[in-house]
Amino acid sequence: MSGELSAKTSKHNPTLAMILSILFAGLGQIYNRRYLKGILFIVIQASFLITFFDFINIGFWGLITLGEIPMVDHSVFLLIQGLVSVIVVVIFGTLYIFNILDAKKNAQNIKQGIPNPTVKDALKKFYDNGFPYFMVIPGLLLLLFVVVLPLLFMVSLAFTDYNLYNSPPRNLLSWVGFQNFIDLVSLPLWKDTFFSVFAWTITWTLVATTLQVALGLFLALIVNDPRVKFKRTIRTILILPWAVPAFVTILIFSAMFNDRYGAINNEILSTFNIMIPWLTDPFWAKVALIMIQTWLGFPFVFALFTGVLQSISKDWYEAADVDGGTRFQKFRFITLPHVLYATAPLLIMQYAGNFNNFNIIYLFNQGGPAVRGQDAGGTDILISWVYKLTFESFNYNMAAAISIILGLIVAGFAFFQFRRTRSFKEEGNI
Repeated sequence: MSGELSAKTSKHNPTLAMILSILFAGLGQIYNRRYLKGILFIVIQASFLITFFDFINIGFWGLITLGEIPMVDHSVFLLIQGLVSVIVVVIFGTLYIFNILDAKKNAQNIKQGIPNPTVKDALKKFYDNGFPYFMVIPGLLLLLFVVVLPLLFMVSLAFTDYNLYNSPPRNLLSWVGFQNFIDLVSLPLWKDTFFSVFAWTITWTLVATTLQVALGLFLALIVNDPRVKFKRTIRTILILPWAVPAFVTILIFSAMFNDRYGAINNEILSTFNIMIPWLTDPFWAKVALIMIQTWLGFPFVFALFTGVLQSISKDWYEAADVDGGTRFQKFRFITLPHVLYATAPLLIMQYAGNFNNFNIIYLFNQGGPAVRGQDAGGTDILISWVYKLTFESFNYNMAAAISIILGLIVAGFAFFQFRRTRSFKEEGNI
């Protein structure tokens, strides 16, 4: 009897099980005598085909053509339906591939004489190995439609001609390939504005962030000095600016820097017969923004560095004293490496955050003042320019193209720097 069963299982064909699952999900499992699982796969595929066939058919047609009849076909809706169809197909495709691999693996086990697990054993194995993945599925599905779908829509718009003068339903959109990116760096109006705003964005990020880091480090070193008394009081005072909501601080500074009735011109600089056009001159507006951002950002860096400084062992400094080390040498070889090692990832995030710091630019003077011959204001950075292109001039295609460039820069910078950071390289070795 055992020999007969062995001969029967040895003839079981994994390739046939795989082919049956390719023809229709679940048939391979039925062939493997996993009837409950097979019926479940059959029900899922049948439900998918009945429910989504027409939706996906129209979705892919709309994604390719973006409509054929103006005032009847709405290109934006067709684009969204097409992207949803792609996501649905990816989800079902993943399940379909799992069904094929499962049928093949199960058939190979049968051929090797390994018996099918009972329902109880299968449920126990699922609970031990697959339950955590099952629980995160709702979150992943939500992530796909809340985060991935809008990103795909934005990326898609960058390759269309969607703007104020060509918007649905009156007009149909068209795919234009990389033309928007080419226009951004070749047409005089777009090119001049883009490179001007891009240069200021880089300058703003480097100068404003570096100043707030340098000021935070300097103050942390001063307060951490053993000769300084009332450390708790001083630390509390220095962290207070962080406690005030940033938008409130920005609006107050905007009023203080006002050219005509601001306190800085009327109460302080007027004493020296100086009046500076803080809001109407691009250079001075940029200087004011950098000073405000330094004020807003240094408390966080100060608190961060203060915590790290207190964790450095005094033995190291005593050993340096024995070796005759100077104050600068102790800072250079003990304090600075320790501080940067512990805080480098957060400092990188400070640079990345300021690169896209929309609030301060927009709340201070809405990216102004205006600049002749440019589509952006004198203090606009890329993210605030994207906002204006989207909600004021309705150049959705160019805004999407710039957003892609923004995302690539930030992602590339963060990835490169994180990979070079020692605290990430030595993760788990501490």
